[in-house]
Amino acid sequence: MKHSKQAYIYAALAILLWGTIPTAFKIALSELSIVTMLGITTLVSTAVLFLIMLLTGKINMLRKTTRNELLWSALLGLITPVGYYLILLTAYSRLPGQVAQPINMIWPIFLVFFSIPLLGQRIPARSFLALAISLTGVYIIASQGEPLNPGRSDALGVILALVSGVLWALYFILNVRDKRDESVKLFTGFLFGSLYMVILMAATGSFTHTASLKGIAASVYCGFFEMGITFWLWLKALQMAETTDRVSNLVYFAPFISIILLHFIIDEPVYYTTPLGLLLIIGSVVYQNRAVRG
Repeated sequence: MKHSKQAYIYAALAILLWGTIPTAFKIALSELSIVTMLGITTLVSTAVLFLIMLLTGKINMLRKTTRNELLWSALLGLITPVGYYLILLTAYSRLPGQVAQPINMIWPIFLVFFSIPLLGQRIPARSFLALAISLTGVYIIASQGEPLNPGRSDALGVILALVSGVLWALYFILNVRDKRDESVKLFTGFLFGSLYMVILMAATGSFTHTASLKGIAASVYCGFFEMGITFWLWLKALQMAETTDRVSNLVYFAPFISIILLHFIIDEPVYYTTPLGLLLIIGSVVYQNRAVRG
């Protein structure tokens, strides 16, 4: 099988799994507190990432990690998984899944704006138009089927979903500046994230709370397939692809898969404004990427 075909298979598997995550988030949050759920998810993700490093023969790279790189990982681990997911999951707890996920996908727009101070890049003027189009998409999605009735969605939830996108863009930029192997960076960051979450769980008394098996199972599922195995599949797809652009654009199928699963598994009504606003966000991101390449 040609590498290009394998790349699309890996990408399709990753996108399918990512499409299931909003439903798993909503199930877990209906049973557990945000801190308990994120604690379980982070610990499982860290274990999965360690296993991936072990199986791919990259475990020895950890010995080469310097003190400064450990400090960098401590910062990245504070941003993601801790800060990013605490904010994102709070947004999910206040909004329908089909609203929270698409709004979060505005992060590539913020990524370009962060590239000025952190990477020294110049922003094309068209990126400002792309941001305006994306925010219009956010407004349409947040209207939940009533675009002429602003404020139907929980305003704080919408703001938190946007802030989570900002944090992910910041994490992405800082991650680019770290020249270590991707697996090493991700594992060490999540290792610190696990430490932070254990401390937070102890401080909030999460260890003494009774947790349902359903909530635990959904959290473990998220740990495996939000950042663990799925991230490895996505990296393999990008490595094998003849051009990364074609594979990268496939990720925008994930929200449409999520909408279907949210409807049939947890009975979320599908608002016509969700796919409409999502198309605006996706279109603005694609338009901006072309502007940047141009």
